[in-house]
Amino acid sequence: MGRAARYTAGAVGLWLAALACTSTASSKAEAGEAAVRRFFQALPSGDCAVLGPLLVTGEGLPSCEDTVKDLREHDLHLVDVVEAKVDGRDPDAVLVRARVSQGGKERAEPFFFRVERQAERWRLRL
Repeated sequence: MGRAARYTAGAVGLWLAALACTSTASSKAEAGEAAVRRFFQALPSGDCAVLGPLLVTGEGLPSCEDTVKDLREHDLHLVDVVEAKVDGRDPDAVLVRARVSQGGKERAEPFFFRVERQAERWRLRL
């Protein structure tokens, strides 16, 4: 194989690897965005049988019931997702920037939500 052919093959390989990473990052970002949307769509029900599996669980984290109570007390609602991208420090976490309303008024600054892959599901950390 000539030098030009090796260079071209190497460049194509790098391009394909970059494309695969972009595709993976894109699908993770989409999954993170979908997790935020699912949670806020289900929030009005207050049903932790539905909401609990959408939240990151673990020691030191508030229960679903406490989280729902807090969000309802603050009357927090999702307006729209602005951006979702994979956290550069953790490939199993997505940072979702979203517009939210509180008390019926849209907040001027967007909120950042962290979505993590836990037990093979994408879950919201609040």
